[in-house]
Amino acid sequence: MAIKDAILAEFVHEAVGTRKTLERVPEGRNDFRPHPKSMTMGRLAGHLAELPRWVSVTLELDQYDINPPGQPKGPSNEMTTSAALLATFDGHLEKAKALIAATGDEEFKKPWTFLNGGQTVFTLPRIAVLRSFVMSHTIHHRAQLGVYLRMNDVPVPSIYGPSGDEAF
Repeated sequence: MAIKDAILAEFVHEAVGTRKTLERVPEGRNDFRPHPKSMTMGRLAGHLAELPRWVSVTLELDQYDINPPGQPKGPSNEMTTSAALLATFDGHLEKAKALIAATGDEEFKKPWTFLNGGQTVFTLPRIAVLRSFVMSHTIHHRAQLGVYLRMNDVPVPSIYGPSGDEAF
């Protein structure tokens, strides 16, 4: 089996649960945060919606600096409306799926470097970046958002099995 077939199946499977979670984010509660150190719900939802973009960053570039020296920090994505949130997610998702499907095994094995302010944070094979930095990162923030939903009395979707609100 080609690497792209295995990773694409997992990526799409996880995207279904992520979209179900994003669909539940209530408008008008963007400023909610469970703790002062936590992201707001609007920022967390926006971040989760933009994470599929990291597939293109990983597969189209050899390295990426999240805070390039001497440049202003880029804008962060924050939910404005549910429709815009889902459109952002869906757009990045479609491009990501196409890129994964078009990538050969040798490309997945090539190293990719993540930098912050010109300093190397890590260098890993692209496939490891997709699995950890993209998918595990998505799963992590999707779970956080599920807690935010619960704290706002919004039904939490079933992802890997039943939730307290939904059968599997």
